[in-house]
Amino acid sequence: MSQKQGNRSIGFKKGNLKTFSFFLIFSAVIWVFVQFSKEYTQVVQIPVKYVNAPLDKSISEDKPRFLELRLQDNGFVIFWDFKIFKPSLSIDLSTALEKNGQLIYVLENHRDTIAEQLGIDFEKSRFLTDEIVIDFQLKKEKKIAVIPQTELSYAVGYSAGERVSIDPDSIKVSGPENVIDTISRVKTLPLILNNISKDLSGEIALDTTNLGMLSFYKNKVKYSQKVEKFTEGKMKIDVEVLNVPPEINLVIFPKEVVVYYQVNLEDYEKVNASDFEVICDYASLQRGDDFMIAEIVKKPDYVNNLRLNERKIQFIIKR
Repeated sequence: MSQKQGNRSIGFKKGNLKTFSFFLIFSAVIWVFVQFSKEYTQVVQIPVKYVNAPLDKSISEDKPRFLELRLQDNGFVIFWDFKIFKPSLSIDLSTALEKNGQLIYVLENHRDTIAEQLGIDFEKSRFLTDEIVIDFQLKKEKKIAVIPQTELSYAVGYSAGERVSIDPDSIKVSGPENVIDTISRVKTLPLILNNISKDLSGEIALDTTNLGMLSFYKNKVKYSQKVEKFTEGKMKIDVEVLNVPPEINLVIFPKEVVVYYQVNLEDYEKVNASDFEVICDYASLQRGDDFMIAEIVKKPDYVNNLRLNERKIQFIIKR
């Protein structure tokens, strides 16, 4: 046989093999298509997740994780919708019935919601159970204070006369009695703001780190603070010494100190020397002391950031 005839024979065999392979694959595809087009009845497992559990109830961990659904549909639907994508079902426990320490979720009462989630037709589908039953225990409830964590710095000439306000300033929580009895307050996440020159307002989340066993009826609170333009003022105030024994003739110097303070521009003219009181306590002296510490014990409510030009008050005792 010549080389040309041999090549034709090999080419012919390769062509036959390609044709055979094509028809084999085509036949297989047609067979699969025919088989999947048929209607089947099959039981599939639907994963269940639970949402909106009542905050005043401790839900048992022993609850169904899957529901069995009997499907009657063509193979394509069963394979594609329930084998490949594997849908899950969200059970809203806030809509469940309560009876004898149990939450009862009746599937028939939620057909529309279930059908929408799973994309099924209840004429061809049926769950093998009629309801989900979950045991629960009532939690203990109490109100705890909300404590803001703030790191605030103001632009030059601005300040706030009051602390950051929180609304609400207390929230309701629930949880196991042995846990809830040990907590009386919860902090917010840190609120860090710089160069503040206008009123503050917004929302901030609670810091529930390591409090996973408790249910919080609110996870955020509102905060606010009025920020005003301030100026610095100063006032000379006489120093008063308390608790000096009557037999002692005490002389102090300086006899007056300067109080520096911040005040809102609108209130600047209202400040008077009589609004302040600076004292030293003779009874606080220790042996060998030759000075007393001055303290501001009275001030107007609308001033802040007070300081003295001199806190050490020297004294001598005249015989």
